[in-house]
Amino acid sequence: MRKRWGVLAVTVFLAGGGALAAQQQQQQSAPLPAAQPAASPAPNSPSPERLVVPSGTRLPLILHSAITTRNAHAGDLVYLETVFPVVINEKILIPAGSYVQGEIQEAKRPGKVKGRGEIRIRLNTVILPNGYTVSFNAIPSNAGTGGNESTDSEGKIKGDTDKATDIGTVVKSTGIGAGIGAIAGQSGKGAGIGAGAGAAVGLATVLLTRGPELELPRGTTLDGVLDRPLYLDASRINFTDPGHASSMPGPPNREPTRSRSPL
Repeated sequence: MRKRWGVLAVTVFLAGGGALAAQQQQQQSAPLPAAQPAASPAPNSPSPERLVVPSGTRLPLILHSAITTRNAHAGDLVYLETVFPVVINEKILIPAGSYVQGEIQEAKRPGKVKGRGEIRIRLNTVILPNGYTVSFNAIPSNAGTGGNESTDSEGKIKGDTDKATDIGTVVKSTGIGAGIGAIAGQSGKGAGIGAGAGAAVGLATVLLTRGPELELPRGTTLDGVLDRPLYLDASRINFTDPGHASSMPGPPNREPTRSRSPL
């Protein structure tokens, strides 16, 4: 009996081992699960459509803040407004009444002997009527100040000279001196001496006083010229009205006046 139980145990053990080996062999031969493909990156969000105002475009502007070389300094802000819309391909991109902010980059008072007052301005920002604000780069040109100021290609505005007043000062002083000399000397020689003294006084007056200050009164008109393209978000540009600029009288015509103060 013990022998039969021993044979049976060996038989069960061998059968179990064979089943375990068969199971291990089946697991080893089973194909591995396929690797999952890596998730593809999300597509980039499309860039917003842009509208372009080309370089060289002119923005007709009117000045809201008066400027003078008497007290202007580099870093002072300048405030303007567009008076005519910018339209490209029958679409209003910058309506009239848009605000423009600039900055004084350089200010120079006129000299006492020669030289003219100068102010260099840079236009930096435009604020459209819907509040959309865009940075840009532009320089002023064609300043209509009511005087004889001029602009150059770098955005520098130059004041007028006062040669007529200078000549008048010398002539007037010469005449007064001649009259005084004639009365004092009762002779032509005295008149000549007086005329020379008067001319000297007139010339000294011119040399000791500054030339006319550069004045840009409120209401001065000028053009802002883009020196690089201006890019606008098309989704923010949906104007159907050309806009309305503020009503401001332009500056009256002015004659240059030499400063009577030696400072």
